[in-house]
Amino acid sequence: MSMVTTMEKTLLDCEQYIEEALAEHATAQCPPLLAQALNYAVFPGGARVRPQLCKAVALANNSSDVGLANAAATAVEFLHCASLVHDDLPCFDDATQRRGKPSVHAKFGERIAVLTGDALIVAAFQTLSAHAVQAVRAERVHLVTTIVARGVGAPHGICAGQAWECEQRVDLSRYHRAKTGALFVAATCAGAAAAGVDPGPWVNLGASIGEAYQVADDIKDAVSDPDALGKPTGIDVKLDRPSAVRELGLDGAVARLKECLEAGLDSMPACAGHDMLQKLVRAQASRFVPEKIAQVAA
Repeated sequence: MSMVTTMEKTLLDCEQYIEEALAEHATAQCPPLLAQALNYAVFPGGARVRPQLCKAVALANNSSDVGLANAAATAVEFLHCASLVHDDLPCFDDATQRRGKPSVHAKFGERIAVLTGDALIVAAFQTLSAHAVQAVRAERVHLVTTIVARGVGAPHGICAGQAWECEQRVDLSRYHRAKTGALFVAATCAGAAAAGVDPGPWVNLGASIGEAYQVADDIKDAVSDPDALGKPTGIDVKLDRPSAVRELGLDGAVARLKECLEAGLDSMPACAGHDMLQKLVRAQASRFVPEKIAQVAA
């Protein structure tokens, strides 16, 4: 099977593995509302950019442990979904819509929403630990778990990114790197570690794509129609939150988005699947940039 065909197939497999992993937690023994909310928070998913990127990096580096790459990708996606559930809560964005449907707290109530986010965080690390007993190279599991954990907690993970919103002053780039970039770094570096290669050279790819993703989100918040976007807009201004559009203006934010994408592509380390991985990154980028400025990713 060619590298192109294999990489395309791995993107389809991503959803199946996420479904199988979540089924281990949303069982018949789980409190019914929590089980429903877990499935509701994860399915149907968004673009699955992070888990697909994680698996693609592993594949591009000829990973011999597909199971670990799957576990890492799923853990990253569970953590992303957990962050969305918590981000929408009234104490943060107070968003009643997500992906074109009521947010988890709007549908199930705040208590179930908090517990759903918490349970998804635990499920992420359970998914990784469960793989330790069957890993081709068990020592890789520890490194992958450490990488994923760093992308979530303090001082630089997505929890820190959310906490920066509670501060009176914050450096925009630092905020973006933590709030969004950290989990993209976890995706690229965990994919590399699962393949047994040094994750260090893969930091810049994740950081650049993550910052581009957040800048795109800032632009969408400023210019998109909420019905088309599937969630409320104007949140950054409403909550007096830092954003690329507020700091750089719309044209400056668009320029920054393009700069981040190109920087990420230029930083990609040499690997067997380098050209195909670049193609994947560009294809994924075209999905998350606002439609009005999609040409910046071309």
